[in-house]
Formats: sequence, C-alpha cells, structure tokens
Amino acid sequence: MKAIELTAPRLDAFRAATVATPEPQRGEVLIRLRAASLNFVDVAVASGNYPGPSFPLIPVVDGAGEIVGIGEGVSRLAVNDRVIAHAKPRWIGGRPRPYETTEMRGVTLPGSLAEYVALPANAVVPVPAHLSFEAAATLPIAGTTAWNAIRAADVGPGSVVVLLGTGGVSILTLQLAKAAGATVVITSSSDDKLERAKALGADHLINYRTTPDWDAKVLELTGGVGADLIVETGGSATFARSVNATAPGGTVFTIGFVTGTETTANLLPIIVKALRVVGNNTGSVSDLHDAARAVGAARIEPVVDKVFSPDEAAEAYTHMAAGGLHFGKLVFGLEW
Repeated sequence: MKAIELTAPRLDAFRAATVATPEPQRGEVLIRLRAASLNFVDVAVASGNYPGPSFPLIPVVDGAGEIVGIGEGVSRLAVNDRVIAHAKPRWIGGRPRPYETTEMRGVTLPGSLAEYVALPANAVVPVPAHLSFEAAATLPIAGTTAWNAIRAADVGPGSVVVLLGTGGVSILTLQLAKAAGATVVITSSSDDKLERAKALGADHLINYRTTPDWDAKVLELTGGVGADLIVETGGSATFARSVNATAPGGTVFTIGFVTGTETTANLLPIIVKALRVVGNNTGSVSDLHDAARAVGAARIEPVVDKVFSPDEAAEAYTHMAAGGLHFGKLVFGLEW
C-alpha cells in the first residue's frame, strides 16, 4: 500500500513509501483510510518533543475511512461501514491505565497517512451520518477532548464557557457548548477569526492583543462571577488568568501548552473558589463514541480550515507548527 513515512524528528523529513498492506487478525477490521487530521501531538512527534516514537513511522494520529476487511470473530461491523479510528486502540473505557495509553497511532503504532490500517474492532466508532470523512477525521482527539471538557464542567443552559484561541478543540467546544445552551466567550488575536467564531454562535469576543487582561473582561461580562468552564490551551502565559476568570466551583480544563508547560500558580484562589483543575489526555474509545453521538444528534459540522494531499505533509506540518494560522482543523484528504 502507499503511505507517507516520517523518517526523523524533523518537520521536513517525510517521504513517500510503499509498505505491506496489513491483514486483519482475529477481532480486527481493515480500514481503507479516506481522511486524516492534524493535531499538535503530530507536530510534537515530528519535532522530537514527544516521547516514544521510533523512526521511520507512519505519522498522524487521527483518521477515518470505511471497512474493507473483517477478521475472525467480528460480528457487529460490516464491510463498507464508515468508521472513525481511535487514537489509542487499547483504551476502550474508564480511567486511563498505563498499558492502555502508552500505545498510540502515529507514535508507537502506524498512523493515518496510509491507504489502510488494521485495528481492533472495538477501537472504531461509527461516523455520524451527516459527516464527510474529512469532518469525521477531526473527532478522535479534538472532538473527544471538547466533549470531555463539556462533561467535566456539566455544561448546560446558562453555563458560561471561555475558550482560548480558535484551534480545533476550541471551535468544537464552541459548537458543543452552544448545542448545550451555554454562553460562550472566545479569545483570539485576530478580529477576522473572532467574527468567524461569532458566526458559529460565540456570544462574546475578546481580542487578547488589544485586551491583554482578558480575564478581567470575562469577570466584567459575568458580573464579577466568572466562567463555569475555561478550556485552558495556552499554558504558562495564560494559566493564572484562567484561574482568575473562573467562577467559584468552576473548572479549568487544562489541555494545552502553546506558551510553555511550566507555571507558578497561586493556590489561594484555587482553594478559596474550590476550583477543579482537570487535566485531559484525550479520552477513551467510549468517550469518542459519546462525542460522535453528540455531534450527530446536534448535526454539528466540524470546521475544516484547509485540506492537504498526502504529498503536502511537510507543508501541512509547517502550517500547523506556525500556530495561529488556521481556524478549526487542518485535514489530509487521502486520495493517492
């Protein structure tokens, strides 16, 4: 089969390759991959900033396609079923355990920049009927993370959600939060991106270049109370502001480190406001299934900013690594 290999931890170390097509073993399905989507973990792997990979490898964690082969013992799936491949095929449900989360597609297992992949049948979930393969491929990491953020804070009508930036997780959280009846505040350095977020339902827009004390603005917008949920993607430079802008009993859902991983936190507001600081390592197959069901029920259309071909891997990774250039998700269309 055709594939793209990453031969070294560099953003330009991609090559076209021909490798053996996998055979589905007992309990597995063979998927003809049709689309893949990029995440910052993919860039971290290609930059040498993520533990575990051995090179060369087939990169890109997230993917979707249709089943073209069935292994022995598989009964609930059929050829031609459209499915989404989970990032960590051993993590079926429940709390993450080391033996379930150390193996990851695109890191220690073959990723999605290939024609085919064989996976355990219980590690794939149905594509929502209204979605294209390109849109479905955005759900394994970004969609699951967004869904877990909504659930962690029990977001519903009247909740206030604050989103930092307009990347894939933020935009999918915006869409899920609005479907749940929440008020959404979103930040960006780009007025154009803020207007695009408004068109998706964002209620309040904050340009953090012109309003660097965006946490004070959140408090102003909420009558001094703060947000029920802040999806913390910034890291070092934004964490303290996120804590300040969160309401008593609220949740700081920590998923990113765009500005760095180390921070000094004042524990007093966390203690006094009884905040929940929640880390998230994507989620299980069960979480992905719930996220896909929610997307299907609300007929949410994930935002795909740009579609690349497989031979544009270096360009796509460079675009992602630059940060701030895209709105929503960057995707590969896998027509070889």
